[in-house]
Amino acid sequence: MTQNSDASAAAARPPRRRSRRVRPYALTGGRTRTRHHLLVETMISVPRYDPALSASLMPESKALYERARGQLSIAELSAMLAIPLGVVRVLISDLAAQGAVFIHPTASAYPHDRGVLERILHGLRELPV
Repeated sequence: MTQNSDASAAAARPPRRRSRRVRPYALTGGRTRTRHHLLVETMISVPRYDPALSASLMPESKALYERARGQLSIAELSAMLAIPLGVVRVLISDLAAQGAVFIHPTASAYPHDRGVLERILHGLRELPV
């Protein structure tokens, strides 16, 4: 076989793809637990964007950091970037530990006050239709 036929045979082969089974494990270093309590509805944002930090991050973390410049939920980030939810939680938790992202408190972080909920409901009923 000549060099040209070797090159054409290589070009005809489909490119090798990474296994999706190994990749999430590699992205998180095998970690499944996070340092922060992150629900799917937890909102994330970047308080102060740092281009130097962005350039130093691994591709998936960089994509999360860039997208979180606008306030988004963990679920939205996972869907937008096609990264498994568990991986997003671990990577966002790592970014939060660095102070790169802000984790907004969720409603489940506060005790429910029935009086506040009743006042909100009353206010909603008073709104003009």
